[in-house]
Amino acid sequence: MPSSVMPMPSQAGGGSAPAAIAATGLRKSYGDKAVLGGVDLHVPQGTVFALLGPNGAGKTTAVKILSTLITPDAGRVRVAGHDLAGEAHRIRAAIGVTGQFSAVDGLITGEENMLLMADLHHLPRQEGRRTAAELLARFDLTDAAHKPASTYSGGMKRRLDIAMTLVAGPRIIFLDEPTTGLDPRSRHNMWQIIRGLVADGVTVFLTTQYLEEADELADRVAVLNNGRIVAEGTPEQLKRQIPGGHVRLRFTHPDTYRAAADALREVTRDDETLTLQIPSGGSQRELRAVLDRLDSTGVEADELTVHTPDLDDVFFALTGTTDPTAPAQPKETAR
Repeated sequence: MPSSVMPMPSQAGGGSAPAAIAATGLRKSYGDKAVLGGVDLHVPQGTVFALLGPNGAGKTTAVKILSTLITPDAGRVRVAGHDLAGEAHRIRAAIGVTGQFSAVDGLITGEENMLLMADLHHLPRQEGRRTAAELLARFDLTDAAHKPASTYSGGMKRRLDIAMTLVAGPRIIFLDEPTTGLDPRSRHNMWQIIRGLVADGVTVFLTTQYLEEADELADRVAVLNNGRIVAEGTPEQLKRQIPGGHVRLRFTHPDTYRAAADALREVTRDDETLTLQIPSGGSQRELRAVLDRLDSTGVEADELTVHTPDLDDVFFALTGTTDPTAPAQPKETAR
């Protein structure tokens, strides 16, 4: 381990539970390319923490460091109460990792994959069989347990992958883009599995390219861009930082559209689509005010929609791209 990687100081007393994952000043470079440029992370126990960012932002590198697969160039890390600098073996015993690419062996059955994992963790034979059977049932794989894993659907393979990760009973799980390539139904099934893990007290560190996924699952979200955390908070906190909420009024008749545009203040016009956009935070009071202003003119919109900022807007504002799969941008977008 490089000498610049120092142990994380023990958390001060005061009755609060220690973080499941804590990192300060993480740095990692490959040649002259800095992948992580000083990343701080704090993940409370029993929560879902989502790390968002475009391709090349450093998400997978962060996961590899925290899960002891690679060493940082600098920084301090503590996972499951253990220092990365001197207790990497203890961290590995306390965590589970499901990467972007499946660890499932398609040449053997689902049950054999589970038993192989139990052997790798040195579980006694009887305990290994019991654990495998329980996890196969929990992930709705009992009927397919004796079929080659190569015959499984993408969703089934992903469920088996996570079941294998749970054989040793880890309390912290790293899920690196766990639903990539899954159809919407399989993705929603995976969300239910993740919620169930957290309900059991497991901490989940999640990287994802699906912003809806982070919004649905995460207690806290960090946005990583060009190797740095550019924002962190609950999904609602991040959304409130981003302007752009509005009420959109659509009209079918040009005369009605023009009358509404003349009567309403602070509107953005789109003469081609006959729509008006009025800034609004989306509250009931603001919406009522818009409707009162319309009523006072005697004009009625044919369609009214309310848009409040979502994580897509947050992502765009912080990374300069609406596509999480696009490469990281050379400069941050001003916030």
